[in-house]
Amino acid sequence: MALSAAKPRTHKTCRSIDSSNLALYQVGQHEKTITRPIVPNDKVSWSVDYHDYKPIKYTSPIVLKHPVWADPNEPGSDTQWNRVDEQIDRRSHMGTYEIVNGLPRNPVGRTGIQGRGLLGKWGPNHAADPIVTRWKLNSKGQVELNLKSKKPILQFVAVERKDTKEWAIPGGMCDPGEKITQTLKREFMEEALDSQNVNEKDRKEYVSKLNELFKSGDEIYRGYVDDPRNTDNAWMETIAVNFHDQNDLFRNVELSAGDDAGKVCWMDINSGLKLYASHSEFIHQVALIHNADW
Repeated sequence: MALSAAKPRTHKTCRSIDSSNLALYQVGQHEKTITRPIVPNDKVSWSVDYHDYKPIKYTSPIVLKHPVWADPNEPGSDTQWNRVDEQIDRRSHMGTYEIVNGLPRNPVGRTGIQGRGLLGKWGPNHAADPIVTRWKLNSKGQVELNLKSKKPILQFVAVERKDTKEWAIPGGMCDPGEKITQTLKREFMEEALDSQNVNEKDRKEYVSKLNELFKSGDEIYRGYVDDPRNTDNAWMETIAVNFHDQNDLFRNVELSAGDDAGKVCWMDINSGLKLYASHSEFIHQVALIHNADW
């Protein structure tokens, strides 16, 4: 079963809408805060002339040092845009994106920032978000119902990001040449189970249970993410997949935050959730699939 959320017609998190809705760019540690220039709703699309548009040029010093996960600071003329470029997937889930003056153009529109910001790749930066869920049980071991809606309460594994201190789905970037199924497992292992710091016995147990849980899942979303790191030339895209722990494989497994996660927990799903980037929208889709409380 696949239920992908509608592709965004515009973005809000990664632009300043007006003077009362200013957006800060998510910069690296010890960097000065950057306020995105205002891009009104009617000026987001590249098809609309905006002669007064003056985006800030910004690529983080972290990225400019050219770590292994980052593109060259100036893309070469031989870059295979909209294709698989050696092991780097430069295709977009949104379709074909434009190349203007040698640089890819954000398919959703203007953001107020040029360059790559904190993102490593020019163009789409691909991620995977595993949404692991279970039913909340009461003291009698029965599925707990919300008193108002009378619907069962669903929980998901949530992590607190170290960089922004916001709660999020434990996802992350796809490594070059990596299959999406591998990324989903790896990110969950690293961020929610701290697999890099467990003994071999526990690691084998986690792998066995994850292999069972991840045999099948429901694709929730595939496409552009309204992420605070997006720029005019680099943006986040993801595939979010729900894996429901119907057989309680992880009911007695202790979660442990690792990698980019500061904290981890089973979090109740409801309409009051405030999560990183577009994650609340993905979680809402999951609640709809399971006819759970929202």
